[in-house]
Amino acid sequence: MSDDSGDFSELHEYTALEQWQLLQSGQVSPVELTEAYLERIEAANDRLGAFVTVTGEAALERARFVETSVPKTAPLWGLPFGDKDLWNRAGAPTGYGSRAMAGYVPDVDDEQVAQLDAAGGISLGKTAAPEFGMPSYTETLTAGPARNPWQLDLNAGGSSGGAAAAVAAGLLPFAPGSDGGGSIRIPAAACGLVGLKPGRGLVPAGSGLASPDGLVVNGPIARTTADAALLLEGMIGRRPDGVIDHHYAVRAAGGDGPFLSAAVRGELDDGTKRFQLGVMTSSAWTYEYAGIEVSPEASAALEAAVTALAELGHGIEQTELPPDPTYAPAFRDVWQGGAAALPLGDEQLALTEPLTQWLVAEGRALSARRLAEGLRALRAFERSFIARFAAFDAIVTPTLAMTPRPNGWYDQNDPARNFEQQCRYTPFTSMVNVSGLPAITVPVHQTEPTADAPAGLPMGVQLIGRPGGERTLLALSAQLERTFRWRFRRPPVW
Repeated sequence: MSDDSGDFSELHEYTALEQWQLLQSGQVSPVELTEAYLERIEAANDRLGAFVTVTGEAALERARFVETSVPKTAPLWGLPFGDKDLWNRAGAPTGYGSRAMAGYVPDVDDEQVAQLDAAGGISLGKTAAPEFGMPSYTETLTAGPARNPWQLDLNAGGSSGGAAAAVAAGLLPFAPGSDGGGSIRIPAAACGLVGLKPGRGLVPAGSGLASPDGLVVNGPIARTTADAALLLEGMIGRRPDGVIDHHYAVRAAGGDGPFLSAAVRGELDDGTKRFQLGVMTSSAWTYEYAGIEVSPEASAALEAAVTALAELGHGIEQTELPPDPTYAPAFRDVWQGGAAALPLGDEQLALTEPLTQWLVAEGRALSARRLAEGLRALRAFERSFIARFAAFDAIVTPTLAMTPRPNGWYDQNDPARNFEQQCRYTPFTSMVNVSGLPAITVPVHQTEPTADAPAGLPMGVQLIGRPGGERTLLALSAQLERTFRWRFRRPPVW
């Protein structure tokens, strides 16, 4: 942290919003901030595996360009981030976490990459992701695991695992991710961070509307709620006149103003907002499926959050999701159907991991009728889920059913069992993607130190909002953040 003499030698200790304010005031330059983060990456990335590619020279060149040629009104002006290694950036390798894509260097930027550049951000490289983003953990044959900064023998989660590991360890101020079944919320929760999955249609470059299943959307991972709001604003985009471009989004967020301005004005959480909340421990995956259980650590996190929210004056009501035997087979069919569309020939497919080969084979064997029935079942679930919880401003659940999983925990030789293991760990996330709703994970609990985890482990809760309810989720997240003061906690790797 700085002192009165203006020493900013520990810039990573500042939140992203504080760094933005230092950049705006001219106390720190984009080049200085970029250099500081590149030094941290060089010192720690070999231990963490957060980045699979570091583009230091390109980042410094970009920082000099931003400093001289990009207006400061750009919402992310001068702030570093990392591209998820499922997104193309011209001239940088895109590995998709797979040996099948070795040597691939695109010559065109993906839309989200271009939008982050337009917002004034500075990419430092590519953050680790599992093969084609399919698993909920990040551990590949190409680069090994993305390790959890709280305990290096544990996984950072997935599929935005490298992004979460980098933010949690102070290698980035924040990071964009994508979420098709929990891939922002899972790693954010595992690493003690805030992770926001926007509602379907909000982020234009990752709206969830480009595929029949509508599952995958893009969103932010950050240390604080305001930082997540700041990155979300940059991911949505601005018109040339500087106004946040909600009209470009298919579904605008609640309210008319930009997220960051709301945070700065104190409207993100003015301390007086009270909501009616449902508390739920049931899942669309019936508990018989794969032996799903909620661990004592996950229950403790939920209890801590609900107690805090009740003390803040929110209405609390227990609620449940009725068993739906159609959900598990429908989601599995649709997930496999998505894998079937991967553009892999036989030679490339032979280079992929067993889980990917199984997903692709099962998906390509599906009949069109069965896939259509699966999509129809998920659309019916979406309507019933939204209708059932319409009386609540938000639903509170555990984010994960267990503590962060060890590297090597998932069965690499039995893909069907591997898939079930993922469902056991993350039974509360995919139903939000199916329903198209926004959701945020917030860290609220730290387990007691043990011989295996001497620093304790972070546990979070998930808040599920109404359609267009991102503002409500940000307000609740900010209240919990102020109560538990997680922004001041640091993992051992920091």
